[in-house]
Amino acid sequence: MRRFLLLYATQRGQAKAIAEEISEQAVSHGFSADLHCISESEKYDLKTETAPLVVVVSTTGTGDPPDTARKFVKEIQDKTLPTDFFAHLRYGLLGLGDSEYTYFCNGGKVIDKRLQELGAQHFYDTGHADDCVGLELVVEPWIAGLWAALTKHFKSLAGQEKMGDTLPRASDAPLSAAVKPELLPIQSQVELLRLEDLGKKDSELWEQNKTNKSQPSLIEDFESSLIHSVPPLSQTSLSVPALPPEYLEVHLQESLGQEESQVSVTSVDPVFEVPVSKAVQLTTNDAVKTTLLLELDVSKTEFSHQPGDSFNVICPNNDSEVQSLLQRLQLADKQAHCVVLKIKTDTKKKGAAVPQHVPEGRSLEFILTWCLEIRAVPKKAFLRALVECTSSATEKRRLQELCSKQGAADYNCFIRDANVCLLDLLLAFPSCQPPLSLLFEHLPKLQPRPYSCASSSLVHPDKLRLVFNIIEFPSNTTAATLRKGVCTGWLATLAAPFLQPNTEASHADSGAALAPKILISPRATNSFHLPDDLSAPIIMVGPGTGIAPFVGFLQHREKLQEQHPDGNFGAMWLFFGCRHKDRDYLFREELRHFVKTGVLTHLKVSFSRDTTPKEEEDPPKYVQDNLQRHSQQVARLLLRENGYIYLCGDAKNMAKDVNDTLVEIISREAGVDKLQAMKTLAALKQEKRYLQDIWS
Repeated sequence: MRRFLLLYATQRGQAKAIAEEISEQAVSHGFSADLHCISESEKYDLKTETAPLVVVVSTTGTGDPPDTARKFVKEIQDKTLPTDFFAHLRYGLLGLGDSEYTYFCNGGKVIDKRLQELGAQHFYDTGHADDCVGLELVVEPWIAGLWAALTKHFKSLAGQEKMGDTLPRASDAPLSAAVKPELLPIQSQVELLRLEDLGKKDSELWEQNKTNKSQPSLIEDFESSLIHSVPPLSQTSLSVPALPPEYLEVHLQESLGQEESQVSVTSVDPVFEVPVSKAVQLTTNDAVKTTLLLELDVSKTEFSHQPGDSFNVICPNNDSEVQSLLQRLQLADKQAHCVVLKIKTDTKKKGAAVPQHVPEGRSLEFILTWCLEIRAVPKKAFLRALVECTSSATEKRRLQELCSKQGAADYNCFIRDANVCLLDLLLAFPSCQPPLSLLFEHLPKLQPRPYSCASSSLVHPDKLRLVFNIIEFPSNTTAATLRKGVCTGWLATLAAPFLQPNTEASHADSGAALAPKILISPRATNSFHLPDDLSAPIIMVGPGTGIAPFVGFLQHREKLQEQHPDGNFGAMWLFFGCRHKDRDYLFREELRHFVKTGVLTHLKVSFSRDTTPKEEEDPPKYVQDNLQRHSQQVARLLLRENGYIYLCGDAKNMAKDVNDTLVEIISREAGVDKLQAMKTLAALKQEKRYLQDIWS
């Protein structure tokens, strides 16, 4: 059987799942996939590999390769490697990313670019899948085209006398997005892949499905919904994915009732259990969003941090949702039973293994609470598996539609964009009775949630602060309630008994004995730190809770200026924005203090929803408006004075708008075209003078 090497680099499991799908499909196409995580360097050797290479790479942070690929990337970035180091390699690469972030799919692009620099050549064009519109829009056709490309590659090998000849690309490759290395930094910002068109076509199809329905008749003409479809989808033949092979056996044994520690739920090391020493509500009760500040006591731990660092909070699923899921699965009476997992002896899944995120000897309730992401949006493979567990013909058909190629628009609309979770599906499709094993096979690991440090250890040596909005969104269950974010809802519940208003005398007096404890772990170090050169000017852009790390920056700088009164400290600009001056102006008194002491040299604040009298000049609504108003100073600091710019906050809109604004400012003030301005901004990022801490 024709062998190829299949490597994946994953952060949250998506790339691994896709690589496993490729591996499983390979057999039916006459291939054998040698599947490994890219970090398992002892199991493969690219220096001597003769088989074609297929790589699936996700992106993390603001454009970084996943943690599992860090060692690999560091090794191939070695400048001493010759340009023909990988001349023998032929490869195809699938990058995963989210176009809400500026540096889309950059994890894959970094590897793709470097492989080419070292002489490797594509046997199949690179694909870039966008989680913003649905990974499957690119992933599915890319995998479908892979088999023809591999076939063509092996035929070329058989017919070539010289192995060094350039191999042709697959003629029927679904994507034609060959990377141009010399344009990579720009491409990462402006690339318009076919998936954008695909996304538009899907949305257009969806609109057509809604508008091109048959003429009204005596039969009510329903709109599509999660449980109901309309023509043409409801009448078409469907192409559904192959049924994923089952591979787990689940046994429930009566427990001895031992205490279960949450420390065992993560493989991250080290983990610290710390008490909450303070909780403050930073917004008024009539603010659109409720923002809380939590202070953690780290005095009895070895947790060290500096401003700009972030850390993980290990959180549980919502207890009522866990109980509802147990009730729906008819397992409430067995929630204290111990879960024992084994691999099915007759499984057809290649390389089947018990999920590492499910610890041994834990109760069913514990695992559903601390280990599995029960809020995860079910992937199409999960929906396909649920079809086989559904007895109602109508419900079975609808699940088939939602996981089919023809139902892609409905899947995006009613599953993906609606944040539907397993519990929602089980309540919507009452005849679906999945075995417990299916949950363990398809639900991903419950991930810890990252938060920025909102304090300086120079000012609060034994404390660690974080700031967050309590996230709320509509529930898809029958109950007309708002769901809270998994972690923010939990933290808010913990803080509620001793929550205080935002006043100067708001230190907790509730007593450490009553303080709840949470688990935290440090995150991999990043570059989002104050510059080593204290004289370098810095610009901080952080609307809403994006201000959190900058409060730490300012605290830190104030302490340094106290310690070095004759030091040469650069200017500090802060662009902050919120909705209402009187409701959600976070850290207003602290910021005024920093301005008064001269630590913060320029404070520019915008309020997006406050009304202005007609006779007054229109004030800036957003941080990017204020950046435009001070474009000359911004350009001077960045282009002439070797300044730094830091951006923290929402990736979906704000980060893109700020990035576009910076391009406009550089273009206008430096007198260059837009492309050159984008190159300049990309160069600032490469020099680590344009730094982002953003999230979606």
